[in-house]
Amino acid sequence: MATVFSAGPYASGAEMITVSDLQEHPLDQVHRLIEPGPVILVTTQQLIGCTIGPWDHSYTALRETGECVISIPGSELAETTVDIGNCSGQDVDKFQEFDLTPLASQQVAAPLIAECFANIECQVADTALVDAYNLFVLEPVRAWVDPSRPHPQMFHHRGDGTFTLDGETIDLKDHMTKWQYLL
Repeated sequence: MATVFSAGPYASGAEMITVSDLQEHPLDQVHRLIEPGPVILVTTQQLIGCTIGPWDHSYTALRETGECVISIPGSELAETTVDIGNCSGQDVDKFQEFDLTPLASQQVAAPLIAECFANIECQVADTALVDAYNLFVLEPVRAWVDPSRPHPQMFHHRGDGTFTLDGETIDLKDHMTKWQYLL
């Protein structure tokens, strides 16, 4: 039997856990294991990867216009955000239906959402992975934050309809020796 780990809660003579003590997790649900962290957008050289399914009106709009705004809501908009995701912009004006305030963007036609603490105006940079993976590579062309909300509480989808809220913040800047240029 292979030992999974022997530190942490299993140290100090506590019983060791082995692979036979674990339960296998379905591969089609592994995204749920990493989604409790923040909803992430991986960026490289000013590019953002964004996955949108072809069943969404946003997918068609993004393919047709080549631009969008990524708006980041705080936890106070969690229920509204889920409700927004459960209807189609093809059938309903989401700004009107959910009492949101559109703000004019500077570089793209899509509007910013005033109630969100951050908005990123983007243009599609690459569609090579759209057909295979629904993955758009976006280039941010302008970004906005609400200075009145310096520490918004974000929420994170766990992949099963439940969400986790940001909690306590810990400062480990002094440990970021490799990444000082980011501080």
